Amino acid sequence: MLQMSAKSRKATQAQAETLAKKVEHFTKIEIECLIQTFNVLQAEQVGRGKAAHGLDRWRFRGILQNIFGMTNAMMMDGVFRSFDKDGDGIINVEEWIKGLSVLLRGTLDEKIKHCFQVYDLNDDKFIAREEICHMLKQSLIKQPNEEDPDEGIKDVVEITMKRMDHDHDGLLSFKDFEKSVQQENLLLEAFGTCLPDPTGIEKFEQLVFQEQQEQGNDSYSCTISTLS
Repeated sequence: MLQMSAKSRKATQAQAETLAKKVEHFTKIEIECLIQTFNVLQAEQVGRGKAAHGLDRWRFRGILQNIFGMTNAMMMDGVFRSFDKDGDGIINVEEWIKGLSVLLRGTLDEKIKHCFQVYDLNDDKFIAREEICHMLKQSLIKQPNEEDPDEGIKDVVEITMKRMDHDHDGLLSFKDFEKSVQQENLLLEAFGTCLPDPTGIEKFEQLVFQEQQEQGNDSYSCTISTLS
């Protein structure tokens, strides 16, 4: 269990109070736990000579792999981009909590925005055929003695575009993607896994939000376990 000084505890509570006004889906106590977890991860990272003002790509990828079971490097990089709103290559504490609110408990609309951003590899606000093809190549497992998987992927891309490109301009805009997913929710992760499954969500929340109520009041202690 993470031990905090009274001063550190007070600072965390004040920070959580501020973030609670900006973040959906988490209680203030849960935000405190997420802040504490972030601080532990950052301290471990600094101990290895890494950046001191946030989580870098490799530390974050370790969490996606070990807790959420993600293995596709392209999708993990996309999730990192989705969290890293200011594009500085580091996830700060506010980005960490806002990103997790979508990943763990987001609404369908929030998850649509997240997935679109992951799939928009060059961040030009459109998903092109080439991007879909590239993502599917990374997501599909090549079978032994398979002659030409590229031809099969091209067929899938054309079928997908025909179904999702509602304005027929040869690109998937956010509106195209949003409309398609609203009509058929299974299309949310059409191009690769970029959201945790229920098991991964449960695992993370058990590790981070395991709380012990003390003396029947509103004081909690957050149990912090190694996430990566």
